[in-house]
Amino acid sequence: MKFKLIILMCCVFASCKTSKKIIYLQDVDDGSSEKIEINSGIVIQPKDVLSIVVSCKNPELAVAFNLPLLTYQAGSETMSYMQQLLGYTVDEEGNIDFPILGKLKVSGLNRLQLSEMIKQKLIKENMIKDPVVTTNFMNFRISVLGEVHAPGIYKIENDKITILEAIGLAKDLTIYGKRSNILVQREINGIITFHRVDLRSEEIYNSPVYYLQQNDVIYVEPNRTMAARSRINENKSLGVWISLASLLTSMAVLIFK
Repeated sequence: MKFKLIILMCCVFASCKTSKKIIYLQDVDDGSSEKIEINSGIVIQPKDVLSIVVSCKNPELAVAFNLPLLTYQAGSETMSYMQQLLGYTVDEEGNIDFPILGKLKVSGLNRLQLSEMIKQKLIKENMIKDPVVTTNFMNFRISVLGEVHAPGIYKIENDKITILEAIGLAKDLTIYGKRSNILVQREINGIITFHRVDLRSEEIYNSPVYYLQQNDVIYVEPNRTMAARSRINENKSLGVWISLASLLTSMAVLIFK
């Protein structure tokens, strides 16, 4: 009976220890609040592709400021056709070549700021009195790799996404994902930086990668259990010895029972 009690207590303690490794935000109290920096969306960088649409009450005035639609064949059997809006590619100096207005410096602005800048230029130059300018990113993508249920590259429709939302897109971490050491790779102006995030702590809200940027890469490394399993699979001879030891143990139990 004492032996069984000891075994039960060990199982309980082991379970508690394991749960602390996989529970998100475990140091957050009920009803507590955390102040985070207000994020106005990602800013424009060189090589970004932007969709900029100008509209007004008189559609004929706006035509000159909009890129044409690209028509392409979507299927060979049904011969269906689709249309795609062309975008402006930001050059290495952070500029775009906009119709009539010419070269515009756009890097460092968010999409709302760019829309407002173009709107004011159109009004100031007396080209359109009531312009409505809509700007969107066409290349906002993130990659989620490693121990998640659905790794891959995800296109983001909005211009703001958190690391928790990105993990949600990848169908959450597997049970073998190491939640205490998520790696985020970020490239800005040709310089790659690395950040580590602990999903178990509320300190995630203060991380510079809580809000993701275009082309960020999230990597979830395997925990010790998965790493050990991988080493066993790579070493076939070790697997044979483990199987043999298990067989001998079972035989010993049957013989000496």
